[in-house]
Amino acid sequence: MRLIGLAVTVSVVALAAACSAQDAVPSAPGAPVESRPANAPDQQPAFAGQTRAPGVRTEAAMAHAVVASRLDHPWGLALMPDGRWLVTERPGRLRIISADGVVSAPVAGLPAVAARGQGGLLDVVTGPAFADDRMIYWSYAEARPQSGVDGGNATSVARGRLSDDGSRVEGVQVIFRALPAYDGDKHFGSSLAFAPDGNLFITLGERSDTPMRPQAQDLGSHMGKTIRIHADGSVPADNPYVGQAGALPEIWSLGHRNMQGVAIQPGTGAVWTIEHGARGGDEVNLDRAGANYGWPDAAYGIEYRGGPINAGLTTGEGTEQPVYYWDPVIAPGGATFYTGTMFPGWTGNLLVAGLKEKHIARLVIRDDRVVGEERLLTDLGERVRDVAVGPDGAVWAITDEADGKLVRLAVRSGN
Repeated sequence: MRLIGLAVTVSVVALAAACSAQDAVPSAPGAPVESRPANAPDQQPAFAGQTRAPGVRTEAAMAHAVVASRLDHPWGLALMPDGRWLVTERPGRLRIISADGVVSAPVAGLPAVAARGQGGLLDVVTGPAFADDRMIYWSYAEARPQSGVDGGNATSVARGRLSDDGSRVEGVQVIFRALPAYDGDKHFGSSLAFAPDGNLFITLGERSDTPMRPQAQDLGSHMGKTIRIHADGSVPADNPYVGQAGALPEIWSLGHRNMQGVAIQPGTGAVWTIEHGARGGDEVNLDRAGANYGWPDAAYGIEYRGGPINAGLTTGEGTEQPVYYWDPVIAPGGATFYTGTMFPGWTGNLLVAGLKEKHIARLVIRDDRVVGEERLLTDLGERVRDVAVGPDGAVWAITDEADGKLVRLAVRSGN
């Protein structure tokens, strides 16, 4: 065990406006927080507020504290019932970090990770019955030499029992392997979330390279899909493509580019996914069974190299529109719905980690639409990879850096 230290860095941010359950949207619409020129200025949103929602602000003075540092590109963040955090590091290590900054040695027993490019040890969640069975679940890039693809790899999900002392995982089982394997180093996804019914949602990328893009529309491939399985890896009988010839039964939805965030909406159980687009095409989607979200045939934004994506279409027959998109992009990571008591005006808001723009986006959701946006933790100056809510309602985040940090954002003491 090593003590990294609590409150290594503290920064206070004072923000103006009302902080109450009624203040989610100002009485007069605020200017959008995004003021830069769009990458695709000729594209128009499909409905009002689909992009550049009115800016909202929180009055309460907030401070962030760096609770732990010297983490190696942390990727996934999950709260345990005792208030400690499971944190993955992309090179392949899982650690446990206490609320006061004590970082464990790497947890033993995880399978080998293909840490290459964007691949590595990715998300982690506790199982629905963790308090009783101590089961944890994690996603990772796995080498697939058995696939016959030289250098092939793909996203896998495993589970195991975390030992009572937290030193190792036991009885490890791989419960899902995305197919096909591919010799690449990008767009593995992947985030995990359990629904109230105990089923596990997994988000996957389409592996980025031009030859792989069409697989996002191919029901015979897991690439570019949201996946839904039982906790043991078996397939729910009510999945939308069960029994359909040529379709993989684990698929929940299709037409995605690279989803690195998923959150289950409290109260409704609805699945919301967060997706990396190309230049000007990051998306928030209300992810429904059997729905097609368009990639690569319909998408906002432009190619990284410039020019339209395919024919430049933002709509297509049989495809769903994103609830929200960013142009320019923020490069979104993990996401969670706010349910704490520290910030009562945020209840039901969607918090999205921002890598490129180095902040947390707070999205005010009303009737399945984004009606306000605020950017939090902007003074940290680091790539925010994942975000979660602590037992007291404080917001916790990890930063994807060589000197990655675990950070706590809370109402300033005495505010």
